[in-house]
Formats: sequence, structure tokens, C-alpha cells
Amino acid sequence: MLSLLAASSNASYAPHGASMAWQPELLWAHVAGDAILALAYFSIALGLAMLIRRRPDFAFGWMFRCFAFFIMAGGLLHVLSIVTLWHPIHGVVAVLKALTAVASIATAVALWQLMSRVISLPSRAQLAAANAELEVLIKERDAAFEELRAHSQQRQELEAALLQSQKLEAIGQLTGGIAHDFNNLLQAVAGNLELIARKPDDIDRVVGWSASALNAVERGRALTGQLLAFSSKQRVDLSSVRLVELVGGVKDLLERAVAPLAQVRVERIDPSLNVEVDPLQLELALLNLAFNARDAMPEGGTLTVSAERRSGTVAADLPAGDYVALTLADTGVGMSPEVRARAADPFFTTKGPGKGTGMGLAMAMGVMRQSGGSLAIESEEGRGAAITLYLRVATSQPRRVVGDDARSDARVNLAGCTIALVDDDEQVRGSLRDTLTSAGATVKEAAEGGAGIALVRSLRPDLLIVDFAMPGLTGAEVVRQMREEFPDLPVVLVTGFAESATLDAVTGPQVAVLWKPFEAQELLRKVSGLLHR
Repeated sequence: MLSLLAASSNASYAPHGASMAWQPELLWAHVAGDAILALAYFSIALGLAMLIRRRPDFAFGWMFRCFAFFIMAGGLLHVLSIVTLWHPIHGVVAVLKALTAVASIATAVALWQLMSRVISLPSRAQLAAANAELEVLIKERDAAFEELRAHSQQRQELEAALLQSQKLEAIGQLTGGIAHDFNNLLQAVAGNLELIARKPDDIDRVVGWSASALNAVERGRALTGQLLAFSSKQRVDLSSVRLVELVGGVKDLLERAVAPLAQVRVERIDPSLNVEVDPLQLELALLNLAFNARDAMPEGGTLTVSAERRSGTVAADLPAGDYVALTLADTGVGMSPEVRARAADPFFTTKGPGKGTGMGLAMAMGVMRQSGGSLAIESEEGRGAAITLYLRVATSQPRRVVGDDARSDARVNLAGCTIALVDDDEQVRGSLRDTLTSAGATVKEAAEGGAGIALVRSLRPDLLIVDFAMPGLTGAEVVRQMREEFPDLPVVLVTGFAESATLDAVTGPQVAVLWKPFEAQELLRKVSGLLHR
């Protein structure tokens, strides 16, 4: 290499153009040809360089680099061919040719190695066929998705139809059970009233018949309480309740519920256990659980009521805290795992049509949830069932009612009082009127809300008694208008079912709510309490 470079500087060599000096046109033809070839080579090399730089993602970019280098070397050789026409630098040309030869050999070897891979690349026709096949697959997939969507929609429609059928079946069971129970209640009330009408002078037997009729009314109150427990609009008055007193007060009802085959045993309850609950709703829940226990013990047995304090995480759906576990355990037939899993579902019952509503456990569960508690079921077939009500421990002591005469027979004197009575039911209105007039009050009546408002404006009574559910103006609307005109007018709002929000909007110090059904003495106490404040 060094000798070549040394020889290139030796001026003894003659330039190539010397042999063409006598033909200048041939000399310039060589110059023009080499110049055009050099420019073409440089242009191709520049184009490959730009392509490689802008598209670095090409799979064979290294091959393009080899070609670019090879072509650039060829362009330089043509430039040197022009130079050697006048300057004999043959050594430099020899070195450049050697480098070009090496590059060409490397490029040729790489090209042949790459040839098999390039040949195996799909042709345009093959790509078109593959695209067509892919389009067919996409269409088949879309068709499958559409079919699946149609099946899914059909399944949803079938599930909706099944759910509707189950709802209708549940409603049928519900109405059948309620109709059966209410027919029994009405029969008891009608039968006893008929006996009273036949022998009104037999005082001792009249007292017994009236007590039996009132007992049937109490059972009807419990039955309607089942229905009201499912309404989120039903009023729930939570208060601190002494559990031992509540269970003791409801024990007689529980005994009558399971009689005559079964008996009730109440274990000792700690007098210090106070729970936060609506006492009426809890009594109704206990009564319904007693009915369930009676039906589960057709051959007789024992219903055991117990209570204990528990702390921590007592149920999966309750936060950790302090609770009272009130348990009703029977010695009945028990439940299978399948029945136990659905026992608290509304309207679910294993009894025949007309023999049950499927609302007892569901009603108790609703009461517990509204009270911030829960319900748990433990049962095995043939080994009875234990229903545990988890009640929150009250943070305050129960309020003591001194001199409570809820069941007192003391007479209330309403002589000199004028009362406006508004109720759309003629029989209910007549019963209320007779009760009030028997206590000495003067009663004026109206059969609907608008007439009731006019009656109050003209009569200026001492007290207004109005039913909540009436056509046209409701009792709440009557109370609202009368409170604006007569803010000090005492009002007794009578209702069997009302939305809590509606009641809260009209209740106040001068408005008392009386829930149907109620006893005559309870009405007189409400009226007397408002009039003598």
C-alpha cells in the first residue's frame, strides 16, 4: 500500500489523456461520460441514504447501507478517472478500487444470503388473497357476534319473562295468603259482633266476645304491619327501648301465636340491655317469627326467646360494634340449605297457596335493616331453626313514661268542646263521631277535604280530626292550609299508611298522628292531650 502511494507521487507516469491529445473530442467524451456516471452514482447513493434515514423501520436497512457505500465508491472511481486524464494519481485510484472491491464482495455475499428471504416474501397476488381471506374471517366474526348478541338479547327477554312470571306467582301467593288471613280476621270480628248484637244483655259474655273481636283486630294490625315493613316510605321511629320490658310485654301475644300446640319459654334477659329500635316494628317482627315457628312445629314444640350482648363483627353486613343478639329458637322441622338461602326473600314460602304470604322473615329483615341491625338464620332439617336479630345497643337510657294509662279505662270528659271531623269513609266517620259525642264533645262532620276546610273556617272548632288518605285534598294538604290560617288549631291526623316525608312536613307541637287501627280510648286520650295543653 505504501509503495502504491509512493508511486502515485512519481511524476514519471504519463496521464491517460496524453494518448488522446491529438483527438480532443475523444478526451472530452471520456470526461462527459465519467462525469455523468459519477453524478448518477452520487444521486443514487444520496437517495438511499435519505431513504434509510427517514424509514429506519425497514427490515433490510443494513442492505441498503451496503449498496449506498458500494455505489458511492463507484461514483468516486469515475471522478478519479477524469482526474487521471491530466494527473497520473494511479496509486490513489488503485487503493480506491481495492476498497470498492471489498465493499462489492461484502455486498454480493450479503445479497445472496438475503435472496432466499426476499424470494419467500408474499407476492402482491398472495397478499390480495390473504386480505380477501381476512375479510371473510372478519365477516364471519361479525356474523358470529351478531348471532351471539341476538342470543343474548333473547336470553335477556326470556329472563325478563321468567322474572315477570315469578313476580306474578309471588303476587298470587301474597294475595292468596293475605285474603285467607283477612277472611279469618273478618270472620272472627263479624262472628263476635253478631253474638253481641244477639245477646247485648249478657254482659259477661259480651265482654268476652268483644275481647275476641279486639284480638282479631290486633292480628290484623300485625298482618298490615308486614306489608308496611316493605315500604321505604313507612315511618320508623327509633328510640331507646329496654329489651326485657318489650319482650315481657309481647310474651302474651307470642304465646297466643303458637298456641295450642307449642309453648313459649323466655330465658332470663339482662335488665341493663337497651336497644335502639322502633318498638312497634320489633313487636310485629317477633310476632311474625312466632307465627313461622308455629307453622314449623305442626306436632308441637317449644319456642325459646333469649338475648345476650355481643361485640365486634357479629355479622358480615354489619360494622364492628356493640349489639344485642335476640334469638328465637324453635324445635320444628328446620330448613334445607336451599330453603335457608331464600328464607328471607320477600314472598318466598314453602307453604301451599292461601297458607302463607312469605313475608314473615322478610319483614323482620326489613325492620332490622331500618334499625341499623341485621338478621341471621341457623337451621338444619329435622333440628329446628334459630332466628337471631342483631340490634344496636342504645347510647341513651329509655325514656320512662310516668303514669302511662295506655290501657286505662278512665273516662275522658270532652264536654263543651267543638270538634270538626273530616273523613271520606262514612262508617269510620260514624264510629269516630259516636266515640267523641259519648265523651261529651260536639262534633261537626265533612266527607272530603274541601268541605272540611270550609267547615273549619265557618265553625272555628276547638280541634280538627282529619283522615290522611282522601280523594281530592289529602289530610296533609288540609292540615297545611289550616295551619296557615289557624296556626294554634290542634289537629289529630288519622292514617293507616302515610309517607314519612309527608307527615314530617305537617307534624308539630299541635299535630298528633293516630295510626289505624286504634282503640276508642286512645283517640280520646289524643284529643284530650291536645285540648288541655
